[in-house]
Parts: sequence; C-alpha cells; structure tokens
Amino acid sequence: MTSATEAPVQTEIQDGIGIVALNRPDRFNCLSSAVMAGLDEALARFEGDTKVRAVLLLARGKHFCTGADLDEVLDVRKERGRLGAFIADGHRVLRRFELSPLPIVAAVNGLCLAGGLELMMACDVVFAGQSAQVGCQHARYGLVPGWGGTQRLARIVGSRRALDLMFSGRWLKAHEALAWGLVNNVVDDGALVGEAEACCADLAKKNPEGLAAMKQLCRNGLDGSLQEGLDMERSVVVDALMSENVSEGLAAFRERREPLFR
Repeated sequence: MTSATEAPVQTEIQDGIGIVALNRPDRFNCLSSAVMAGLDEALARFEGDTKVRAVLLLARGKHFCTGADLDEVLDVRKERGRLGAFIADGHRVLRRFELSPLPIVAAVNGLCLAGGLELMMACDVVFAGQSAQVGCQHARYGLVPGWGGTQRLARIVGSRRALDLMFSGRWLKAHEALAWGLVNNVVDDGALVGEAEACCADLAKKNPEGLAAMKQLCRNGLDGSLQEGLDMERSVVVDALMSENVSEGLAAFRERREPLFR
C-alpha cells in the first residue's frame, strides 16, 4: 500500500488498475471530509499516471459504506456555512468520479446506504455481492439526500422508483438492485473483488481515449436534449476516430489479432 494503514482511503496500482479502498471498517466506511479528500487525491493520482487505465473502488470490512459520517454532520450543522461547504465538497468529489476520463468500477459488499449509494451511483460499472443491500434511508431519520442522490437516482431508475426508494427508506437486496438497474452484476460474495478486478483488467486493455470519449458523451449527453447530445457526439467522434489507437484497432481487425493500445 502506498498510504498508511490508518488512512481512511488506501490506494495502490496493480497492472494498470488504480485501486481505491475505503478504510474505515469500524465506522462501516462512513464518508467524512477526510474520506472525500482521500477519494479526490486518489483520482488525481490515477488520472496523472498514464499507466492507469481503469479504477476499482472497494471497501475494507463487512460493508461498502453506510452513508455520511453523522458525527461530522452534527458538528458542521452548528454553522450554516460549514454545512454548505461539507455538502458542496461531496458534490464536487462525486461529480469528479462521473467526469473522470477513467472508467470506474465499484465492488459493493454488505450495506450500501444513503451517501454510500450516492457514491456508488457516481461510478460507471457496479458489481454487487449476492448478500449486498442498497438503499436511500434518509427519510427514516428526517434527512434529505445531499450528495446528488435525488438527481442520480431518478436518472438511473426513473422518478417513480426513485421516489419510492427515497420515501420508504427501504433497502433493496442485490438482485432487486440488479432488476432496477442500480447495479450491473450480482456475483457470489467471495468472488466479488475478483470479478470486479477482471472487469477492470479487461477495460485496461481497451483504447483509453475511446473509453474516455464514450464516458464523456454518455455522461454529458444526459444534461441536454437528444439533439444536443447528438451534436456533441458528432463533434467528438471525428477526432476520436482519427487517433493512433483507432488505427491500431483497425489494423488488428484486418490482421485478426488482439490490438495493443497505448
């Protein structure tokens, strides 16, 4: 590990995969300002290293993340400005996950609730262990999602399901989350990290510029109309298709071999 064992977020690089681990198992990996800073620093490190082609987000301990650190929330609520800064910082970091040129894969174990759900939804591909449960339990305690949950949840599952999940505060089992489109894959608990790593390894072999363009277009296209998204695609795709990696991909297709992307 490149960071101290006590650090709330640990990072390492293995075979082109940047690994980010939430490391507060005694607090069910709840999200504090220090955790957000660690996530931000991890992405900055990986985005600045050309050897990193994909990112794997996982968690130490039994649970992925059960939400924001409520001790810190209670403290920052003493001043409106501090609370606003706490919320804004979470928004900024999760948006960075969405806009990062790197594909980000999450491995979700145990409970993924409230702020943990918001973090998960900012990732690109999600693997869940079969015993995992996800939910937006803010309403149970009179709270409101503050790190993008109201917006991302509705975009992923539709407004009716989003409101149902937010109003009820209930938890979805892994296969329910799969049916709703909240996660991409449900695997045996013991195989969770290995399956997510295999996905990252596959992504690491692909054209990084092409993946970044796909992510940019998909993410940003949702912010406007269909025509605006199509116009954006048209403006990006020509440059993307003129790249050396596309030349390599086409040559590999003609020569019936695996491409070697830079």
